Amino acid sequence: MGLSDDNLKGFVLALLSSGFIGASFIIKKKGLRRAAAVSGVRAGYGGYAYLLEPLWWLGMITMIVGEVANFVAYAFAPAILVTPLGALSIIVSAVLAHFLLKEKLHQLGVLGCVMCISGSVIIVIHAPQESPITSVHEIWTMATEPAFLLYLGSVIVLVFLLIFHFAPSCGHTNVLVFTGICSLMGSLSVMSVKALGTALKLTFEGNNQLVYPETWFFMFIVATCVITQMNYLNKALDTFNTAVVSPIYYVMFTSLTILASVIMFKDWDGQSTGSIISELCGFIAVLSGTILLNSTKDFDRVSSFRGGHAPLSPTLSTGLFSGNGESSKHDEENVLLPEEICLRKQELY
Repeated sequence: MGLSDDNLKGFVLALLSSGFIGASFIIKKKGLRRAAAVSGVRAGYGGYAYLLEPLWWLGMITMIVGEVANFVAYAFAPAILVTPLGALSIIVSAVLAHFLLKEKLHQLGVLGCVMCISGSVIIVIHAPQESPITSVHEIWTMATEPAFLLYLGSVIVLVFLLIFHFAPSCGHTNVLVFTGICSLMGSLSVMSVKALGTALKLTFEGNNQLVYPETWFFMFIVATCVITQMNYLNKALDTFNTAVVSPIYYVMFTSLTILASVIMFKDWDGQSTGSIISELCGFIAVLSGTILLNSTKDFDRVSSFRGGHAPLSPTLSTGLFSGNGESSKHDEENVLLPEEICLRKQELY
C-alpha cells in the first residue's frame, strides 16, 4: 500500500522530529557536563551555569524544532502513523550516546533498535489513508459523535477517580496511578493537537479557521491536557525509577492515543483485516523494542559504580508495587550523575 502525499509529509516530519529530539538529549547532556566542569556545580545540585552554556541552548533549540515538526506531522498524517514513530527518538539518542558519550549499547539494546525500526516500517507500509478535512467544523462533528463522547466521558471519569481517590491513597506505591493520568490526558491532547494543527494548516492555505470558536476550544484543551500531563509525569518520575516509568508510560500513552484516533478519526474504516493486523503487529514490535532499550541502556553505568557487578534492571512488578516507591528511585539516583537524572526526566516529554 503506497503512502498518500499527506501521509508521506507526516512521515517525513515525524522522522525529522525523532531525529532532532533524540539528538537534543545528547547535545544538552554534553552542554550540562561542560557547564558542570567549568562551574564545579552540577545542575542536579542546583547549579544554573548551563544557562550560560551555548551547547545547552543548541540542544534546547534542537528539541524545540523537533517538537514543532511533531506538531505539524499530526496535521498531515493519522496518529496511528505519527505516534509510534516517536520511539525512533530513543534509537537516535541511544546510538549517539554510544558514539559520543561512550555509553555502550548492548546486544539487547541493538535488538530493541531493530525491533523499533522493523515495527515502524510495518506501520508506515500499512498506515491508513485519511479523508480530506476542509474545516474545523468537520473535526468538531467527529469529536461530538456518540462513540468518541463515550470515550471522552470514560477518560474524564477515570482521571477524576485516579486523581481524587487513588492518588492520595496509593499514588506513591503504584506507578500505574500517575502514569495512567498522564496517558489518559495525553490521548486527549494528541486529538486536540491534531485538530488544532489541521485548523492552522487550513488557515495557512487561505481557509481561515481562527474565526471559529472550535479552534480556540481545541487550543484550550491542548493547554489543559499538557499542563496536567507534565504535572503528573513529574510526580511519577520523582517517585519511581525512570527505567520503570518510561516504558509503562510509552506503552499506555501510545495505546490510548491510537485507540482515541481510531474512534474519533475512524482510521481503520475501509482498511482490510490484514492491514489492521499488520499495524497491530508493527505496534507491538515498537513497544517491545522500546522496553528492551529502556531496560538495557544503563548496564554499563551501573556496573562502573558498583565494582563491575551490574544488577538486573528493575522489573515491572517491582515498580508497580515498591513499598513507598522511594527505594528504586534512590537506587537509580545513586548511580546516575545528577545532571543525567535531570535529562532523563526531560526525555519523557
